[in-house]
Amino acid sequence: MARAGITVDRLVAAAAELADEAGFEQVTLSALARRFGVKDASLYSHVRSLQDLRHRIARLAGGELIDRIAVAVAGRSGKDALAAYAGAYCAYALAHPGRYAATQIRIDPALVDPDDPAMRRTVEITYGMLRGYGLAEPDLTDAVRLLRATFHGYCVLEAGGGFNAPRDVRASWDRAIGALHIALENWPHEETDPHA
Repeated sequence: MARAGITVDRLVAAAAELADEAGFEQVTLSALARRFGVKDASLYSHVRSLQDLRHRIARLAGGELIDRIAVAVAGRSGKDALAAYAGAYCAYALAHPGRYAATQIRIDPALVDPDDPAMRRTVEITYGMLRGYGLAEPDLTDAVRLLRATFHGYCVLEAGGGFNAPRDVRASWDRAIGALHIALENWPHEETDPHA
């Protein structure tokens, strides 16, 4: 029987808070059970496993992240939209390191709901911004990978204190966004073989 007061949503929210406080890898069912003052086994009436819990944290964090990005890019286009998207992405990653780490885990495709509203919204907002640069598949996928790799790398390095040069980190960030904007405006579209 589920303990009164514990719900899946409360459990996932507590796990996300723990991830931000102690690190995503420190989220365990034992640590959560201690927070709720219950035995580990009682949490299994809410989640199937630690993997299930971590996937739920990833979905929660992904939804929070795209909600912030959506607000930031609303009504913007081109470089303004790109800068707003990047800024919201980085701000979330730095403010919520454990939740952000959860968004980077690989989730078994069999567990992914293609109709998940957060996932659909992520694709719509990201691809919508990039279509403003005149991109279509397969260039859209390539551009998404470039942006994700750049944003992720920058945020992880900044969070870890990896930028030691005296130059202001935000100034370098702004230059990186400017360079990405130029790259997207001048994207080398993949040529298709007319004989294929």
